[in-house]
Amino acid sequence: MTYTRSEAKAYARENLKGIWAAALMPFTPDHQIDEDGFRENVRHWTQDLGIEGLFISGKQGEFFSMTIEERKRTFELAVEATGDRGQTITSCSDQNVDVVIDLAKHSQAVGADYVVVHAPALHFHTEQDETLLRYYEKIAESIDIGVALWSHPASGYLMSPELCNRLADIDNVVAIKYSVPRPMYVELTGLASDRIQVSTASEPEWLDNILELDWRLYLCSSPPYLLQSAKDQRMNAYTEAALAGDAEEAKAISKSLDPVREALWGTRPAEKPHAHQKYWQELLGQVGGAVRFPLLELTDEEKAITREAFENCGLEV
Repeated sequence: MTYTRSEAKAYARENLKGIWAAALMPFTPDHQIDEDGFRENVRHWTQDLGIEGLFISGKQGEFFSMTIEERKRTFELAVEATGDRGQTITSCSDQNVDVVIDLAKHSQAVGADYVVVHAPALHFHTEQDETLLRYYEKIAESIDIGVALWSHPASGYLMSPELCNRLADIDNVVAIKYSVPRPMYVELTGLASDRIQVSTASEPEWLDNILELDWRLYLCSSPPYLLQSAKDQRMNAYTEAALAGDAEEAKAISKSLDPVREALWGTRPAEKPHAHQKYWQELLGQVGGAVRFPLLELTDEEKAITREAFENCGLEV
């Protein structure tokens, strides 16, 4: 780490910015981690596409199918592969808090820049604010590395803006990926942006959030490397235009991506988001690879539909 616990917020304010993407993890046909393929993807994302940082082994990366040792290995690979070309935020989420802390300490030891921890599933709770406050306090006080919170519907509840504002007071809580309705993250931006950076995963909302909320950080899922290629970087272009204050140009560029968005999201089978995104990666020349059980692979028919949409969406490869 290049900062101390007490410096985490200031360091993140200076360095945690731009477009960040959640890395899909390529697996070989026999379902081993494709280390060389992952390295090549990281090189492409950070060098060719200029992505500022990568989420490692989160939901997109199929952490739920990995052993603890495999998750640690992916952290090591990511730090090695990004080098001085990009940053890393490792996903340490788990239902067992000791596993969360173990993964976070490993991340810190191998040189990750930050960690992200999503809110745990609390199916037996109708109220959870005090539980979550103690949960994140325990994790944060056990490590020095900067922590990003993550709230999303899959937890069974959404953390309120008021709770997140309280969590923002923790020394090394530096950001939140707030996958919630827009009024909630707008409220939290007003409450806590002096202490943490607020972001949400939706790519269609990113432009408005730059222009209307003055956001400078986008904690995304996979669109930064699925909506773009080395030859066609319209997402980067509309982001740069918006950050420069040219709203009209930014909106025009973003709108031109609508056929690509429709092709990508309109052909995705409901139960196969990972397999579909990995196939789209392969169409772009990236390393997609297999998914791990119990995730399902695409059928030949689903691949044909996706390929036809890809070839006609106007994305230059």
